[in-house]
Amino acid sequence: MRWKCLCSYDGTDFHGWQSQSCASAIQDILEARLRFIFDKHVRIHGSGRTDSGAHANGQVFHFDAHWQWGESRLIAAINCGIPMEIRVFAAEHVADTFHARFSAVRKRYEYRMLEGAASPFDYRYVHCLGRMRPDTDAMNAAAKIFLGRHDFSQFGANGGGSSGSAAKTMCEMQFIRDGRRITFVTEGSGYLYKMVRIMAGCLLQVGLGRIDAATLASALAGHLDASAQLRRECLPANGLFLDRVYYNAQDSMRPVEKEGAGDAADLSITSAAANDEFYCKDAINEQSFRGK
Repeated sequence: MRWKCLCSYDGTDFHGWQSQSCASAIQDILEARLRFIFDKHVRIHGSGRTDSGAHANGQVFHFDAHWQWGESRLIAAINCGIPMEIRVFAAEHVADTFHARFSAVRKRYEYRMLEGAASPFDYRYVHCLGRMRPDTDAMNAAAKIFLGRHDFSQFGANGGGSSGSAAKTMCEMQFIRDGRRITFVTEGSGYLYKMVRIMAGCLLQVGLGRIDAATLASALAGHLDASAQLRRECLPANGLFLDRVYYNAQDSMRPVEKEGAGDAADLSITSAAANDEFYCKDAINEQSFRGK
């Protein structure tokens, strides 16, 4: 029995998504909880990795295990035994052919910046620009260069790492300004290692007048002279959010609608998971609840 789950997390205090020897990654936390529920090791497979300090509104993972008490109780059984910084808010039974990573058709990321200083309630979720005041019109004009299918090896750390082909298709690239808040939104078929943060950093340099769009276009085309001029700044992980993973037209599992552009409230849960306390009592008091 294969289960597809949707989760959100504040990644500040975790060592990224992928399992680590220190057992402090998001995957480690979820697998430890599933081991308790099912009394055996259960491997989860995520749609992709997020780096240490990065966040997710809509990370998707799947696992195989027998569970007969319904989706709401599965959500609650997981949530009541993991840190509040991680919440599973949707689960559904799917075909055994579904794979959280390989079935995905595109992903959506956001990178959030804030002019000036951040409040104590915001600093974990935005990259503070201090006195910098970038020209978002220039950034949006330059962002159009990335649309379509290109070789993005110049915009991935270590040439993109070992994630396969550097050819990716971008279908959305834009900066949205809301007062002091600037959100970079990108949607595409896939991304190289640290690619979103490097693209955001390069476009920020355009907005500050430090490089021009022509240099960016030449570097994307693979011209070595332009690549040498490119200031490939990888912005800090705390501003990055994996916002949504898309599968097909029938996919009904979506992140919760956000209430505010930059609020910590983005990391929210559905009403089904809001009953954690009620179901948690069942999970603790009823030994038969465990899916042996």
